[in-house]
Amino acid sequence: MKKRRHIDEMKPGEINGFFTDDGYEVPREEIPLPPLCLTCIYCDDPNEEIECNLNRIGQLQGEKFGCAVYRKLPSA
Repeated sequence: MKKRRHIDEMKPGEINGFFTDDGYEVPREEIPLPPLCLTCIYCDDPNEEIECNLNRIGQLQGEKFGCAVYRKLPSA
């Protein structure tokens, strides 16, 4: 894991992506993809990517992942 960058330490042109509530950057490659997401109709939907990533980031410290908008793939 690379050094955590705080939003206050970044130049305005560098600010992009996701940040924790305390201002630390969350690199996209460090956002986990829980098994539940792999069976969801929204998993590969680019229109839902931001919301899904925010949900995953919000639950990084949780023991069990949950999603209120989860919809199972018909084939899963």
